[in-house]
Amino acid sequence: MKLMVNAMLSRVDRVQVSTSDPDTVADSWVRLLDAREVGRDTIAALSAKRITLDVGNCQIEVLSPDGEGIVQSHLASNPGGPFAAGFATQDLSAVKTRLKEEQVDFQEETGQVLIEPDVLGIAGLRLVISQDEERERQGVLQNLYEVTHLTVEVQAAADDFARIFKLDSKHFVPINSENYGYDGYLTLVNPAELDRIETINPYDLDKTMGRFYSKFGASLYMCYGECDDLPSLRNRLQELVPNDWTGDREGPLDGLFIHPKALGGVMLGVSRTTFAWSWSGSPERIQPNDK
Repeated sequence: MKLMVNAMLSRVDRVQVSTSDPDTVADSWVRLLDAREVGRDTIAALSAKRITLDVGNCQIEVLSPDGEGIVQSHLASNPGGPFAAGFATQDLSAVKTRLKEEQVDFQEETGQVLIEPDVLGIAGLRLVISQDEERERQGVLQNLYEVTHLTVEVQAAADDFARIFKLDSKHFVPINSENYGYDGYLTLVNPAELDRIETINPYDLDKTMGRFYSKFGASLYMCYGECDDLPSLRNRLQELVPNDWTGDREGPLDGLFIHPKALGGVMLGVSRTTFAWSWSGSPERIQPNDK
């Protein structure tokens, strides 16, 4: 039985991606992950054109400049990639009320709340919040459950995220990796689910993540999703982008990484269903690997 909590944010439901070549980026998600294009429009507040894709039970929004604005500025200092972490909420009106109480300015457009890092008070963390809606799974992934946020101020970032959205920080999970050179928190929005911001300090500046931080500062770095048939995904990647993913090439598989080159600037980690609980505080929830 799922543990229900009174959380303002219900789940990760999308990631916004910035690019100067939107059709190519959208096509890469369709080709590699069987994403499906479901709409094209514009977001005036961002001066951006948008291609929306269904991916698992979530969405990817591919943003490109539509004149001078936030997306264009992002691309001027960044090669493109994760632009905003997206959360769903059961009550968008309550979220807007809460933001006003916390004196966090936001813009609202196309049924979404858009929050810039400087007004959120968490450097490098841009958010888009949407009303939660049931969405049928599309393609290879089941979901997206994590967006990684790099900052040296991990404690402050986690505390502020919890305060603004009334999250219970006792459910946050400390995380560290000597292999990748970081430590920080998984800010689970619901202790029964994996959905979170991974806010981490890449302290080893000689490793890939540390080098990225040295170049771009506080920012979004990558995202993570689940897949219930990783061997099939591995076969697809072997065929389509053999040099642009990392993981065991044969045998049992618990996770893999699709490189930014393959997905328009986005590093995507993919773990088999439930396996992420092994580093998310509840290893007893891991299901056996039957594939």
